[in-house]
Amino acid sequence: MKIGICADHGGFELKERIISFLIENKFQPIDFGAKELNNADDFPDFVIPLAKAVAAGEVFRGIAICGSGVGACIAANKVSGVRAALIVDYFSAHQGVEDDDMNLICLGGRVTGYASAEELVLAFLNAKFIGAERHIRRLKKIQDLENN
Repeated sequence: MKIGICADHGGFELKERIISFLIENKFQPIDFGAKELNNADDFPDFVIPLAKAVAAGEVFRGIAICGSGVGACIAANKVSGVRAALIVDYFSAHQGVEDDDMNLICLGGRVTGYASAEELVLAFLNAKFIGAERHIRRLKKIQDLENN
C-alpha cells in the first residue's frame, strides 16, 4: 500500500524515522521530500504535491510533517479532496478516518516523539471510513463548499 510522506526541515528527522517504520510495517512509502535537511526550505513545496497525490488517489493516504504540524495542515487543506488534520492523540488518529474520512495526517516534528508518531500513524493507516449516513451527509456539505 503506497503511503505518501513529506516534511520540511522542522519534520525531516521524524520523516526519516517514519519512512523506516512504514517499511517495517509492510507499507510502501513514497517520499515527496525534503530529500535532505535544508533549514531554508518551505513546507508548501512538499505538502502541496503530496496533497495533490492524495486527492488524485496516487497514494492511499498521506503523512505531512513540519515543525508544529500546523503549517502542513493549513497547506494540505487548500487542495480540493484532501481532508487533513493535525493529530496529537490516538483517538483522533483513527476517529478522523472512521467518521470524517481523513486522508492526510499532519504531525509536528518538533513536538511529537517517535513512539507517539508511530502509534498515531498506525492508528491512522489501519482505520477505515465507517460511511454512516450522517458522515456521508457531512462530507457532502464539505464537498459542496469545495465545488463553489
